[in-house]
Amino acid sequence: MASKSESKEPVNEQVVANMYGAMRSELNQIYSKITELEMEVSEHSLVINAIEPLDPSRRCYRMIGGVLVERTIKEVLPAVQRNKEGLEEVIARLNETLEKKKKEIADFETKYKIRIKKSDGDSKDESGKKEGSAQGVLVGPASSSQ
Repeated sequence: MASKSESKEPVNEQVVANMYGAMRSELNQIYSKITELEMEVSEHSLVINAIEPLDPSRRCYRMIGGVLVERTIKEVLPAVQRNKEGLEEVIARLNETLEKKKKEIADFETKYKIRIKKSDGDSKDESGKKEGSAQGVLVGPASSSQ
């Protein structure tokens, strides 16, 4: 019976390291998506600032689904503002997810005593002890591919 409840626990250091790597990868993907969306919000802001002071009946062009359509500023401005607000809401939700993921990774690091190995070869413990499974899992930097 005890083996069934422990079946979700990682069985060795390699499995723990792989799980940790996957969690770090997911964290990096969230960071990338947030950055991408923030750039889109910035572009929307530039467009809004450029067309707001213009005459609302003035002709402008908008890309919709890969097709350039002719509209007026009066029609386009509210749509661009709504898109910007929607992007900001998505960024806020992604930031919440990011914080949860950071906490999850910190808890995982604490639970399995994960230490990040320095990329310049400083992987030796300060106390000079031999590293083993009783001391935790040693994981390389997230950016290096091994």
